[in-house]
Amino acid sequence: MLDFLNEANWWCLLLLLLIAFLLGWFLSKWALKNKYQEKLDQCLREKEKLRNGNFKKANTTFSKPISVETDDTAKAITSGEKPTLNFDSFGKADASEKDDLKLISGVGPFIEKKLNSIGIYTFDQISKFTKEDIDTVTDLIQFFPGRIERDNWSAQAEKLKNK
Repeated sequence: MLDFLNEANWWCLLLLLLIAFLLGWFLSKWALKNKYQEKLDQCLREKEKLRNGNFKKANTTFSKPISVETDDTAKAITSGEKPTLNFDSFGKADASEKDDLKLISGVGPFIEKKLNSIGIYTFDQISKFTKEDIDTVTDLIQFFPGRIERDNWSAQAEKLKNK
Protein backbone atom coordinates (compact mmCIF):
# COMPACT_ATOMS: atom_id res chain seq x y z
CA MET A 1 0.00 0.00 0.00
CA LEU A 2 2.85 2.35 0.79
CA ASP A 3 4.26 1.82 -2.71
CA PHE A 4 0.95 2.88 -4.25
CA LEU A 5 0.91 6.19 -2.33
CA ASN A 6 4.51 6.88 -3.25
CA GLU A 7 3.75 6.23 -6.92
CA ALA A 8 0.63 8.46 -6.79
CA ASN A 9 2.73 11.26 -5.27
CA TRP A 10 5.15 11.07 -8.17
CA TRP A 11 2.32 11.29 -10.69
CA CYS A 12 0.84 14.29 -8.86
CA LEU A 13 4.24 15.96 -8.80
CA LEU A 14 4.72 15.29 -12.52
CA LEU A 15 1.26 16.67 -13.28
CA LEU A 16 1.95 19.82 -11.23
CA LEU A 17 5.25 20.35 -13.04
CA LEU A 18 3.51 19.99 -16.42
CA ILE A 19 0.82 22.49 -15.40
CA ALA A 20 3.49 24.93 -14.14
CA PHE A 21 5.42 24.60 -17.40
CA LEU A 22 2.34 25.22 -19.56
CA LEU A 23 1.27 28.15 -17.40
CA GLY A 24 4.74 29.69 -17.63
CA TRP A 25 4.87 29.15 -21.39
CA PHE A 26 1.50 30.80 -22.02
CA LEU A 27 2.27 33.72 -19.69
CA SER A 28 5.63 34.33 -21.38
CA LYS A 29 3.97 34.36 -24.82
CA TRP A 30 1.41 36.86 -23.58
CA ALA A 31 4.04 39.07 -21.89
CA LEU A 32 6.34 39.09 -24.94
CA LYS A 33 3.44 39.87 -27.25
CA ASN A 34 2.55 42.92 -25.15
CA LYS A 35 6.19 43.96 -24.86
CA TYR A 36 6.87 43.88 -28.60
CA GLN A 37 3.43 44.98 -29.79
CA GLU A 38 4.38 48.65 -29.33
CA LYS A 39 7.55 48.17 -31.40
CA LEU A 40 5.57 46.35 -34.09
CA ASP A 41 3.01 49.16 -34.21
CA GLN A 42 5.82 51.72 -34.51
CA CYS A 43 7.37 49.78 -37.42
CA LEU A 44 4.02 49.57 -39.17
CA ARG A 45 3.53 53.35 -38.76
CA GLU A 46 6.99 54.00 -40.25
CA LYS A 47 6.26 51.64 -43.14
CA GLU A 48 3.01 53.49 -43.82
CA LYS A 49 4.81 56.84 -43.78
CA LEU A 50 7.27 55.55 -46.39
CA ARG A 51 4.46 54.15 -48.48
CA ASN A 52 2.66 57.51 -48.42
CA GLY A 53 5.73 59.31 -49.74
CA ASN A 54 6.78 61.34 -46.71
CA PHE A 55 10.44 61.44 -47.77
CA LYS A 56 11.84 64.55 -46.12
CA LYS A 57 15.43 63.66 -47.03
CA ALA A 58 14.56 63.07 -50.68
CA ASN A 59 12.91 66.47 -50.87
CA THR A 60 16.09 68.18 -49.70
CA THR A 61 18.59 66.31 -51.88
CA PHE A 62 20.42 68.51 -54.39
CA SER A 63 22.64 67.55 -57.24
CA LYS A 64 26.24 68.62 -57.48
CA PRO A 65 26.82 72.35 -58.07
CA ILE A 66 26.67 73.48 -61.69
CA SER A 67 28.66 76.32 -63.15
CA VAL A 68 26.36 79.37 -63.25
CA GLU A 69 28.16 81.02 -66.15
CA THR A 70 27.69 78.19 -68.64
CA ASP A 71 24.47 76.36 -67.82
CA ASP A 72 20.86 77.56 -68.07
CA THR A 73 19.84 74.90 -65.55
CA ALA A 74 22.14 76.42 -62.95
CA LYS A 75 20.67 79.88 -63.57
CA ALA A 76 17.22 78.49 -62.98
CA ILE A 77 18.34 76.77 -59.78
CA THR A 78 20.07 79.83 -58.34
CA SER A 79 17.11 82.08 -59.19
CA GLY A 80 14.76 79.71 -57.34
CA GLU A 81 12.99 78.46 -60.49
CA LYS A 82 12.66 74.82 -61.36
CA PRO A 83 14.69 73.90 -64.44
CA THR A 84 12.77 72.87 -67.53
CA LEU A 85 13.41 69.83 -69.67
CA ASN A 86 14.53 70.19 -73.26
CA PHE A 87 12.13 67.71 -74.88
CA ASP A 88 13.65 68.53 -78.28
CA SER A 89 16.74 66.48 -77.37
CA PHE A 90 14.98 63.30 -76.30
CA GLY A 91 11.40 63.63 -77.56
CA LYS A 92 7.94 63.95 -76.08
CA ALA A 93 5.63 61.15 -75.04
CA ASP A 94 2.37 60.84 -73.19
CA ALA A 95 0.75 58.35 -70.84
CA SER A 96 -0.72 56.35 -73.72
CA GLU A 97 2.82 55.38 -74.83
CA LYS A 98 3.99 54.57 -71.29
CA ASP A 99 6.63 51.87 -70.77
CA ASP A 100 7.21 50.08 -67.47
CA LEU A 101 10.16 52.20 -66.32
CA LYS A 102 10.53 50.02 -63.21
CA LEU A 103 12.36 47.51 -65.43
CA ILE A 104 15.34 49.89 -65.28
CA SER A 105 17.58 49.06 -62.34
CA GLY A 106 17.38 51.95 -59.88
CA VAL A 107 13.84 52.98 -60.83
CA GLY A 108 11.10 51.96 -58.42
CA PRO A 109 7.43 52.89 -58.26
CA PHE A 110 8.17 56.20 -56.52
CA ILE A 111 10.75 57.33 -59.09
CA GLU A 112 8.57 56.11 -61.97
CA LYS A 113 5.76 58.38 -60.74
CA LYS A 114 8.18 61.29 -60.47
CA LEU A 115 9.46 60.69 -64.02
CA ASN A 116 5.90 60.45 -65.35
CA SER A 117 4.98 63.68 -63.59
CA ILE A 118 7.67 65.57 -65.55
CA GLY A 119 6.73 63.99 -68.90
CA ILE A 120 9.09 61.03 -69.16
CA TYR A 121 7.18 57.88 -70.05
CA THR A 122 9.25 55.76 -72.43
CA PHE A 123 12.53 53.90 -72.67
CA ASP A 124 13.20 55.77 -75.90
CA GLN A 125 13.18 59.10 -74.07
CA ILE A 126 15.57 57.89 -71.36
CA SER A 127 17.91 56.27 -73.89
CA LYS A 128 18.40 59.68 -75.56
CA PHE A 129 19.30 61.59 -72.37
CA THR A 130 22.28 63.94 -72.64
CA LYS A 131 24.40 65.03 -69.68
CA GLU A 132 22.31 68.23 -69.40
CA ASP A 133 19.10 66.22 -69.50
CA ILE A 134 20.37 63.95 -66.72
CA ASP A 135 21.27 66.94 -64.55
CA THR A 136 17.87 68.54 -65.16
CA VAL A 137 15.97 65.32 -64.43
CA THR A 138 17.97 64.79 -61.24
CA ASP A 139 17.03 68.30 -60.09
CA LEU A 140 13.37 67.90 -61.04
CA ILE A 141 12.79 64.54 -59.39
CA GLN A 142 15.07 65.39 -56.46
CA PHE A 143 16.83 62.06 -56.72
CA PHE A 144 20.26 61.05 -55.48
CA PRO A 145 22.85 63.01 -57.48
CA GLY A 146 24.79 60.87 -59.93
CA ARG A 147 22.47 57.89 -59.54
CA ILE A 148 21.16 58.09 -63.12
CA GLU A 149 24.71 57.93 -64.48
CA ARG A 150 25.92 55.36 -61.94
CA ASP A 151 23.06 52.98 -62.75
CA ASN A 152 23.45 53.81 -66.46
CA TRP A 153 19.75 54.33 -67.10
CA SER A 154 20.38 55.38 -70.71
CA ALA A 155 22.10 52.10 -71.68
CA GLN A 156 19.50 50.03 -69.83
CA ALA A 157 16.69 51.92 -71.57
CA GLU A 158 18.37 51.39 -74.95
CA LYS A 159 18.39 47.61 -74.37
CA LEU A 160 14.82 47.58 -73.09
CA LYS A 161 13.37 49.62 -75.96
CA ASN A 162 14.77 47.10 -78.47
CA LYS A 163 13.00 44.16 -76.81
